Amino acid sequence: MNAKVWLIGAGPGDPELLTLKAVRALAEAEVVLIDDLVNPQILAHCPQARVVAVGKRGGCRSTPQAFIQRLMLRYARQGRCVARLKGGDPCIFGRGGEEAAWLQTHGIETELVNGITAGLAGATQCGISLTLRGVSRGVTLVTAHTQDDSPLNWQALAQGGITLVVYMGVSKLEEVRQGLLAGGLAADTPVAMIENASLPQQREQRSTLVQLCEDAARFKLSSPAILVIGEVAARRERRCDDSTCPAIAG
Repeated sequence: MNAKVWLIGAGPGDPELLTLKAVRALAEAEVVLIDDLVNPQILAHCPQARVVAVGKRGGCRSTPQAFIQRLMLRYARQGRCVARLKGGDPCIFGRGGEEAAWLQTHGIETELVNGITAGLAGATQCGISLTLRGVSRGVTLVTAHTQDDSPLNWQALAQGGITLVVYMGVSKLEEVRQGLLAGGLAADTPVAMIENASLPQQREQRSTLVQLCEDAARFKLSSPAILVIGEVAARRERRCDDSTCPAIAG
């Protein structure tokens, strides 16, 4: 049977950021397992498919990972083309790699389809270049939640001299602040808090590392959100719109 599982990144929320390859895979899918953070508008690309909600969100009742894997395996063994649709990119804190490996050990063909991750899209929408020349030589993506709840190497992150993008950090803001301060990062290091990246309801709040928790509380920051920490978070590149962009000479 021509069973296959596509592990697809749906991007950060804006349906226009979906890749052409993702659109093609969804058009082939007979069953779509969709995460909570995926914009439902994306389902317009797979009207023929059976849609199964398998939400996983921090602090909420979630579908067990083992059940999701068994569900993918069951449909694939029925000979169906399955799409596992995840927010952002499946291989950036999305368990795409482990799901692919598990399916392959059970003899199921898999293919990963990248999506734009929220850390990139949210920063861009706020006019932040994560690797601005002359300001930041690189970027590190980290999650504030580890599988075994072990602490991150805050000292290494603080002394790396590059931009930090923190995922799933809303409930651990004090830990992030204290860890980076103790690791040697300056108290006045700029921070950008970005909520609902790329969506019409995206919000942002600029702060500093030492003021992070207080400003987040006043802003009423909630998930899903990312933190951009580093000198680039103080920048706001000018974004022109139709009323301010000069005409392009043809």
